[in-house]
Amino acid sequence: MNKIAQLLPVVMFSLSVVTGQTKQLCVTVDDLPVVAYGIPDTSYQREIITNLTRGLAAAHAPAIGFVNEQKLHDSSGLSPFRVSLLEQWLDTGLDLGNHTYSHPDINKITCVEYFADVIRGEAVTKDLLQRRGRTLRHFRHPFLYLGSTKEVADSLSTFLAGRNYVTAPVTIDNDDYMFAAMYHRAYARRDTADAKKIGREYVEYLEKKLQYYERQSVNLFGRPIAQVLLIHASRLNADHIGQLLSMIMKNGYTFADLATVLKDEAYRTPITVYKKYGISWLDRWAISAGKTGDFFKDEPDVPSYIRAGWR
Repeated sequence: MNKIAQLLPVVMFSLSVVTGQTKQLCVTVDDLPVVAYGIPDTSYQREIITNLTRGLAAAHAPAIGFVNEQKLHDSSGLSPFRVSLLEQWLDTGLDLGNHTYSHPDINKITCVEYFADVIRGEAVTKDLLQRRGRTLRHFRHPFLYLGSTKEVADSLSTFLAGRNYVTAPVTIDNDDYMFAAMYHRAYARRDTADAKKIGREYVEYLEKKLQYYERQSVNLFGRPIAQVLLIHASRLNADHIGQLLSMIMKNGYTFADLATVLKDEAYRTPITVYKKYGISWLDRWAISAGKTGDFFKDEPDVPSYIRAGWR
C-alpha cells in the first residue's frame, strides 16, 4: 500500500502528459519600471522594457509587472520618462500590479507604516490603468514576506482585501537576481564571453527550477498545478526573455494571465505556518501540511561562482 501511495503522483503526472492536459503558467515581472543597477541612460532603460515587452508579445504571454513607484521619481520629482516605460508596458497589452512604493521589509517596520507604503505605491499605476479602462487588482509582497506571525499576516491580508487587492503568489521562486547582478558586471566591463556564459547557465538553471517545482506540485497535489513564475525587470531577463519563454513552452506549458492561473484550486490551500522567510507558495503549503526533510531535497541551486560573485 505504501508503494502504491508513493507511485500515485508519478502515475497521475504521466496521465496528464498522455491525455494532453494543459499546463498553465503566468509570467510575473517584479521591480518595474526597470532594474538598472544605477545606469541612468534612458536608451539603456528603454531597451530593457522594449526587449521584455517584445519577447512577451511574441510568445503571447499575458504577463503582469509589479511596480515600485519610488523608482518613478528622480531628483526633480516624478519622471515623465520613467512613467513612459510603464505606459509602454501597458500599451503592449500587459498588466501592472502594486509592489509597494519603496519595497519595505514588513518584518522591520510597523503594519501602519507598511500599509502607508502600499497606498503610496498605487497612485501612478492606478491612474495609468484607469485611463485605459482597467483596474489595479494585484499586489506582490516585497521579498515574498507575508509577515512573521499569523497576526501580522492576517492584518495585512485584511488591509489588502479592504483595498480590493488580490495577492500575487509565486510558485516558481528563484535567484535570478544573483545571475542578473553578475550579468550586469560582465555587461559593464564589456565581457561578452562571460555574459554569454552567465545567460546560458541562467536559462538552464531556471529550467531546472521549473521542473523541480512541477515535481513538487505533483508530490503535494497529485498533479501539475498552474504555476506563477517570478523574474525581475533586469537586463539579463530582457536579453534572454525569448529563450526563457521558449524553454517554458518546451516543457509543455501555455501562458495565461494571473487571474486565470489563480482559479486553480491549489491556491485555496491554507497557509498555517508563519516565519520570517520569502519562499515559494509550494514550499509554504508543504510546510503547512507538515512536510519536512526529504520532501524538499534536490532543489536546484545557483552555481557556486555566481553565488560567490554576488556576495
